Amino acid sequence: MKKIILKKGKERSLLRKHPWIFSGAIEKSENDIAVGETVEVLSSSGVFLARAAFSPHSQIRARIWTFDPEEKIDSDFFDKKITQALRYRESLPNLVGERSLRIVNSESDGLPGLIVDRYENILVVQFLSAGTEQNRKLILESLKKIENISVIYERSDTDARKKEGLTLSAGIIQGELPDRQIKIIESGINYNIDIETGHKTGFYLDQKLNRRILKKYAAGKRILNCFSYTGGFSLAAIAGGAKEITNIDSSREALETLNLNMNLNNMDIGRSKNICGDVFRELRYFRNSGDKFDLIVLDPPKFADSQAKMEKAAKGYKDINYQAFRILEEGGVLFTFSCSGLMQPELFRKIVADAALDAGRKIRFAEQLFQSPDHPFGGEFPEGLYLKGVIVIAE
Repeated sequence: MKKIILKKGKERSLLRKHPWIFSGAIEKSENDIAVGETVEVLSSSGVFLARAAFSPHSQIRARIWTFDPEEKIDSDFFDKKITQALRYRESLPNLVGERSLRIVNSESDGLPGLIVDRYENILVVQFLSAGTEQNRKLILESLKKIENISVIYERSDTDARKKEGLTLSAGIIQGELPDRQIKIIESGINYNIDIETGHKTGFYLDQKLNRRILKKYAAGKRILNCFSYTGGFSLAAIAGGAKEITNIDSSREALETLNLNMNLNNMDIGRSKNICGDVFRELRYFRNSGDKFDLIVLDPPKFADSQAKMEKAAKGYKDINYQAFRILEEGGVLFTFSCSGLMQPELFRKIVADAALDAGRKIRFAEQLFQSPDHPFGGEFPEGLYLKGVIVIAE
């Protein structure tokens, strides 16, 4: 097996079991290592540290498969890791009965760059690293052993592939989709989702528990759902007894699916109003018109995918929360989120607090929110915590 040798002192993160090796940490590597090839990682003194997938085009030059010198990266390895990931989900009480969930979450399940979401009897898979692409056949063989799966669909069409020097890829791997939109049930609510062209793998599974929480706050409230997409939070709010809900999204198609989802659940569509437009502009419109809401949801797309964009992202988060506080009723509730992995929870809370201060509102942080437990993050891999949110009560 080919080898890479780290610079002196650069083994410290691996000794803490962190799964990434950056390009600047490598002293020497053999010249003919293939993209995604498994290599041995050695310290500057020649001590074995790990086996990793090599990625010559990425700043993350190698992603760790195993720290065990006896463990081979073969079919048994992937069978074991996927079985462990499934058993972990089965052990979580909050996921009992849920048949649409993430079953492999990349580094946090010991499979860097592999995402697998389950929607009933369909798997949607993303091969996002050179190592997973190199081992695609073995991984698929393991996934095909999961019971009651009839379709496997690939959505390896994200920018993460480009950073690994890989081309985008999407389409059927096994079986046949019954329709462009498939139906799932989450927490007793029916949803149409589009796994072919929808956001992420078709649905925001990471907000599963947060939708349940919102449902408990919704009764009798007039709600504004910003970046509503196909209505995950909206349907939970209506199911929780919301008086009415206004949805804002830039995609007309997403809002049409939201209406389909309302009808699918026999919900009164008269309690739902859709606005196809820019959230920042619409929030200012509500402020100017004097319109206010009892509960507001802010679940924007990622504002920063690199450290260089963090300052601009922070300004964006502050602005959108500031505008929300200006149209939130006294005693109103704000569910506000950031899915930017580089945004730390402490900084996000500070941004929200500063926005409230500028808006002249006194607030209390009622609850801290994170991604659903089917999207775990390992103690050795804090980068796995990407979704963070807070529930704020405003005076």
